[in-house]
Amino acid sequence: MVMRSMAAGTEQTPAAGGTAVEAVTEAVYEITDRARAASRGLARTSRAQKDRGLLAVAEALETHRNELLAANDQDIDRARSAGTGSSLLDRMTLTAERIGKLSQALVDLIALPDPVGSVVRGQSLPNGLRMRQQRVPLGVVAAIYEARPNVTVDIAGLALKSGNSVILRGGSAVAQTNATLIRVIQQALRESGLPADAVQGVDAFGRESVEVLMRARGRVDVLIPRGGRELIQRVVNHSTVPVIETGEGNVHIFIDESASVEQAVAIVLNAKTQRPSVCNTVETLLVHQDAPALNPVLEALSAAGVSLHADERVIAVLPEGVEAQAADDADWAAEYLDLDLAVRMVDSVDDALEHIWRWSTGHTEAILSNDLANTERFIAEVDSAAVIVNASTRFTDGGELGLGAEVGISTQKLHARGPMGLAELTTTQWVVHGAGHIRD
Repeated sequence: MVMRSMAAGTEQTPAAGGTAVEAVTEAVYEITDRARAASRGLARTSRAQKDRGLLAVAEALETHRNELLAANDQDIDRARSAGTGSSLLDRMTLTAERIGKLSQALVDLIALPDPVGSVVRGQSLPNGLRMRQQRVPLGVVAAIYEARPNVTVDIAGLALKSGNSVILRGGSAVAQTNATLIRVIQQALRESGLPADAVQGVDAFGRESVEVLMRARGRVDVLIPRGGRELIQRVVNHSTVPVIETGEGNVHIFIDESASVEQAVAIVLNAKTQRPSVCNTVETLLVHQDAPALNPVLEALSAAGVSLHADERVIAVLPEGVEAQAADDADWAAEYLDLDLAVRMVDSVDDALEHIWRWSTGHTEAILSNDLANTERFIAEVDSAAVIVNASTRFTDGGELGLGAEVGISTQKLHARGPMGLAELTTTQWVVHGAGHIRD
């Protein structure tokens, strides 16, 4: 058995008598060792050096655009032949415009402050000791995700700026695209004087590489799964490496009786149709029974080709020409990631909150309202990573919130929550300065 590392372009052959699992473990551990060495080098790298590396990667993406598009075309053709749905195909696809945006996101990262070394707090103690708590890189970050080549670039850029090395498992669906992206990134890092091993991939070693990464405690500092519920829960439940959970997006918008009709139509359309295949698209619409925005919103959604899954109260008042199928619990729980939307009529903000508490995945919830009391209560009682008032849920995004990019949307409550940018890829270290102090 011969395995080819698509990221590094090297062949690895297991020793005689070794099993395939042992060979993959050995190969992935070799990658983690190189990543650890690279992270130590990055920890003492200046901001100026890291920013030069980011610029080099941004320019390399543009220089190698045609090569990247050709690799992506191969993945898309294979996926289309296998019957992959339109929503997943959209997430897999790179275009010249999308490559340009990825390149620009790296340039935007250059303008952001380097979190490494920033002081969280500090003081001089009465005994003369001087102490400070400062940000330091996590070290070796492994990311497991599915069919999202943009994530490859986003995570690589954020890891570099925050002084971490990263190991990427992007899945078989876009293996050719990711292999090409990683090779381009590594070449740019090498040419800018930074360690190429700061960004590595393990797609060449198949699904077993995920099992190895989950068992690599002491070799990998943090594991970040990003994708569907099945993938995330598998990693959360079985990993011995500390995990930052990024959740699926069963996202809600509540329209109360005071909401602007014009704003409601524009916001809901944007939240559902601007890019329906991503985790911050709205999946359930809750509308107050007295909201004048109900019919105009439903008409606009229907005209945009959105399939409505509605409760019996909504179905009873559908505008002429608008169709909907009856919704059930599967719809309230669904992350459609497509042009489908569950719609329910509620009697009050209490009903809306009860529905969200039951069905939310803790990602993003929005309220459209001009009632301050309703808005403040919604903000206080919704238990999600992001709460949005009178704006599209599509803004729960690292780039849109000024973070440059994001590793994912964390739905847990420890260390990081919401879009994970540069600061969320650091931990803290206490530094204490004395002058021969000893403890009594």
